[in-house]
Amino acid sequence: MKKGVFIVLEGADKSGKSTQALRLARELRAGGTDVVHTREPGGTSFAEAVRKVLLDTRHSVHPLAELLLYEASRVQHTEEVLRPALAQGAVVLCERYTLSTLAYQGCGRGLPLPMVQSLNRIATSGLQPDLTVVLDVPDSCLRSRDPKRKLDRLEREASDFHARVRAGYRSLAKRLPRTVLIDSDRPIDEVYADLHARVERVLADHGPSARRSRKPPVRGASKSRKTRRH
Repeated sequence: MKKGVFIVLEGADKSGKSTQALRLARELRAGGTDVVHTREPGGTSFAEAVRKVLLDTRHSVHPLAELLLYEASRVQHTEEVLRPALAQGAVVLCERYTLSTLAYQGCGRGLPLPMVQSLNRIATSGLQPDLTVVLDVPDSCLRSRDPKRKLDRLEREASDFHARVRAGYRSLAKRLPRTVLIDSDRPIDEVYADLHARVERVLADHGPSARRSRKPPVRGASKSRKTRRH
């Protein structure tokens, strides 16, 4: 049975997910909350290996193969990290989850959304976040924020692909439960203030148990690692 709180940060590449997640995790831990900060694809040794394949620029991957690799990674991550941590009462802070697959492989690649949703349910056995925050930035931010950094396979996609992904995020955020959209094309402190306020409301709804310090919850879950993008 899920006892903890499951929070997901979503958004297109370079939307600031890692920056905001690291800051939020530090502040929650400073207040005595047990936090498991993880990412997708990744979070386990198997999932990290799949991540390397998915983001490697040397590969040309069919959209359906790409989707199935993401879902395989998600199964391992859900069962090895997410469910055990939540069962022990931790606040799980995950960079990317099922909404990423809907936005990238559904809206971006053009795969049928009902099929993606069905595979998401299978991969997670129905585990859903208590809160999903989508950080929204213009498509131009992909290259403008750090032009010297080497781009991965998905980041190298054409601008129309990234436009479809962003449009998908914006549309889905309005339709899905427990999902909010935050303008991330602002100073970092302003974005964080909005994010923090949303998270605080969710934690308050879950009562004092969401604030209690606990023993480290699960093998494979990171408490200090710097996470990266989809």
